[in-house]
Amino acid sequence: MTNNNEILILGGKGKTGRRVAAQLDNRQIPYRLASRSSALRFDWYDESTWSPTIAGADTAYLAPPVGPSGLAAAGRFVQQAADEGLRRIVLLSGRGVGSPGREFAVYEGQLGLEHAVQASGADWTIIQPAWFAQGFSEDFLRYDVLAGEIRLSAGDGGEAWIDTNDVGDVMTAALLDQAYTGATIAVSGPRVLTMAEVAAELTTATGRPIKYVDLDPEQHIAELIEQGQTPEDSEAVRDLFAVIRNHRSEYVSDGVQQVLGREPRDFTDWARETATTGIWAE
Repeated sequence: MTNNNEILILGGKGKTGRRVAAQLDNRQIPYRLASRSSALRFDWYDESTWSPTIAGADTAYLAPPVGPSGLAAAGRFVQQAADEGLRRIVLLSGRGVGSPGREFAVYEGQLGLEHAVQASGADWTIIQPAWFAQGFSEDFLRYDVLAGEIRLSAGDGGEAWIDTNDVGDVMTAALLDQAYTGATIAVSGPRVLTMAEVAAELTTATGRPIKYVDLDPEQHIAELIEQGQTPEDSEAVRDLFAVIRNHRSEYVSDGVQQVLGREPRDFTDWARETATTGIWAE
């Protein structure tokens, strides 16, 4: 059974939201974006913007903020949205939420938000992706690639990095097909790579030497704050990478195969094609 009513995209300018919007455009499915800069302003931290955003929406895609306070606000929004008539919610969460070895505020916040979605009374689907490969091309790590040093506190742990286009495809399927109602779907790339291996892949793709610098976790926070991140968000990023550092993310998830019936894109192929766009050109 498919859904063709208007879809609300919260986080429509982010890495996944943009891709979901493009997929809906291709299918001529009506949607509207909501953000602090959209025509109808939406702000997770300004509850006066919530009801006007919710009005008229049937289904919503939620890409919540990173830090614990933002995740808590998203949980309150979810309940209000369901009370005001939102019928279906598809949530972007994180791989491994609720699993052992993730006793950090950011993971507890993500788990609390998942519980809020499940208890809201609306139909729901939760997508739990691995770290996005596009973090190295569309996010703060792009500047590390350009500088030739990826500076993170991930130790020698590995992650099954996923192409965000695969995540967008899975998200779109979940939004349009109610067969995924009540499902929690973990998605990842096809293999685990350490940060040193990621740096080697990017070196090959760009033709420039790129190395991984393993930071002390507290130094990682200090550098993120220096780059303009808030202390809360910086601590959340540190803790997300602590899961990799502690070797808790070294496994592959088959959600892409389950939903799309194909293999996820490999990091090597993603890096090679991304390099041709000039995004890493000096």
